Amino acid sequence: MPSPKTQPARGMRDFLPADVRKREYVINVIKEVYERYGFEPLETPAVENIETLMGKYGEEGNQLIFKILKRGEHEKTGEADLALRYDLTVPLARVVAQYQNELPKFFKRYQIQPVWRADRPARGRFREFYQCDVDVLGSRSMVVEAELIAAAGDALIALGFKDFTIRVNHRQVLIALGDRAGIRRDHIEPALTTIDKIDKIGVEGVEEELRARIGAASASTLIGFFRELQSLSQAAEIAADELTDKAGALNAAILGRLVEFVGNHEGGAGGVDELRTILELSEATSAARRIRLDPSLARGLSYYTGSIIEINVADLAGSLGGGGRYDNLVGMFLGKDVPACGFSLGLERIIVVMTEREMFPAALVSSPADVMITIWNEESVSESIALANELRSKGLRVDVYPEADKLQKQFKYAASRSIPFVAIVGEDERLKGEVAIKDMRNGEQQNVARANAANAVQIRSR
Repeated sequence: MPSPKTQPARGMRDFLPADVRKREYVINVIKEVYERYGFEPLETPAVENIETLMGKYGEEGNQLIFKILKRGEHEKTGEADLALRYDLTVPLARVVAQYQNELPKFFKRYQIQPVWRADRPARGRFREFYQCDVDVLGSRSMVVEAELIAAAGDALIALGFKDFTIRVNHRQVLIALGDRAGIRRDHIEPALTTIDKIDKIGVEGVEEELRARIGAASASTLIGFFRELQSLSQAAEIAADELTDKAGALNAAILGRLVEFVGNHEGGAGGVDELRTILELSEATSAARRIRLDPSLARGLSYYTGSIIEINVADLAGSLGGGGRYDNLVGMFLGKDVPACGFSLGLERIIVVMTEREMFPAALVSSPADVMITIWNEESVSESIALANELRSKGLRVDVYPEADKLQKQFKYAASRSIPFVAIVGEDERLKGEVAIKDMRNGEQQNVARANAANAVQIRSR
């Protein structure tokens, strides 16, 4: 068992080479997709002024901020003036307020950095973890939502995900549902948070909780609405063979029912119109068939001002990411509201799921190099280093065994690292201008002209 002296701090993790390669692979794929959509990279400091963070996450969030005590002569005061970054959204809002005259009118940024929360560590919950955010600031157009949904969907497709659903809802629609059910405004948020549990505890379980929270009459009205939506979904499943666009037909039916239930409720009707616009604009994107309107989706109600988005994968509890519109946050720093909408992919969760499903390229996970160069004897060390340099210049990942050891020991080492090829330059090979290439996967060995060594490895790697 490891000594407590060698273990990382509680809730923190060491990332060994295979872990780092996985994370970098996922980050690079996501970056490539986001940059195709015109998003620019942003990085902010790990440490923020404490007043920047306090009061932005609610009372519970305040307690989870890692505070940094004043230093030097002020240390004895026990006061904190700095804090570790809690998320990437508040720093973004600060940056927009600070550099408002230098940033474009429509600021599209992605940011992939670690954040810290003084949470109680548990399985899958850490005090340091990466967030992967993408946001657009400066526009209230639903084009923003459509682009964010498409970008997040394309990123998951590029990583190899096929079975995900993009759930979409709207804060104003949720408020309208509560109003129409006769729920007091101060009870709407907890009631709709209960509704969000339908997938976990079923309609009956939700109805029981609602009766205790908001009374039998309001609970019955609200649950009646969601029972109707379940019936619509079941009807779509039954008619799946006849429908060329099941998702589109179901979304249209849900929209129709929302229009009836919300009626002329000012905020709710506007929210329904915005949902309809998001669906229409998304028709031209790769995400069109994956979007599902879900009036039960109620994440972060106190945070979002408009659209609410979440991505779920089949047979997986929880989500792979979420986001929505938050038009009020930047105003906390700027003194005026700036339209904003964003989405965050759960980088850690994506890596866990991809590992469990064996979605990573085999060579990425198993091998640190494409080829290992052996050292024949002490006199040939320079020759081996020169060959490594030649192969690296052709784009190969090359490791050099650092000692003149028995060849069998060098082969054994390459096998233990899952390096697929070993290159040998012995005395005979040097005289002939050749390199011996040993395929560690099947034991075959072949001599090739030194100039063709890189090509030989690349061909056999396919």
